[in-house]
Amino acid sequence: MPAPTVGFDLDMTLVDSRPGIAATFRALTARTGVPVDADLAVSRLGPPLRTELAYWFPPEQVESAVLAYRELYPAYAITPTVPMPGAREAVEAIRARGGRVLVVTAKMGRLARLHLDHLGLKVDELAGDLFAEQKAIALREHDATHYVGDHVADMVAAEAAGLPGIGVATGPCSAQELRAAGAKLVLDDLVGFPAALDGMIQLALEQ
Repeated sequence: MPAPTVGFDLDMTLVDSRPGIAATFRALTARTGVPVDADLAVSRLGPPLRTELAYWFPPEQVESAVLAYRELYPAYAITPTVPMPGAREAVEAIRARGGRVLVVTAKMGRLARLHLDHLGLKVDELAGDLFAEQKAIALREHDATHYVGDHVADMVAAEAAGLPGIGVATGPCSAQELRAAGAKLVLDDLVGFPAALDGMIQLALEQ
């Protein structure tokens, strides 16, 4: 089997960005006067920002809210974000096996890059502003062999790209939901990823 090229989702897969995103939503409320339940919003991370903001803002205000949120984001969201358990080890495991690491996320690329740089998570490629089937474009473009994510839409992306989807039950979707969405494997978190990667490589060699 060629060296693996593994794609990862970002929020709640590689990083726990809930505290910073909640702080950004609160800052957005302070700026716009439109109340956003930050705790509720961060309990369902995964879909694009516009999807969440549409719950709180009238349609004609969503685009201006997106711009305001993204302007506030660097100041409020980066510092509180921490790696998910096992994230660093997962990235290192791929590199130790001669592989490449991608991040394919619904988050805007430049904001995702701020998280990766702040946490020292080195990846080979980053593709942002993509969700569900849209992620498959980047996964195919970079010859990904696997895609790891916490959301059912990530499993949809993997299937659309013709890749095994690996679910991590660390976000808003349960292990059962991830399996139902097509996950070939579901882990409690990324702590178990290096062993799972070895298992997948061995299975590929035996086929």
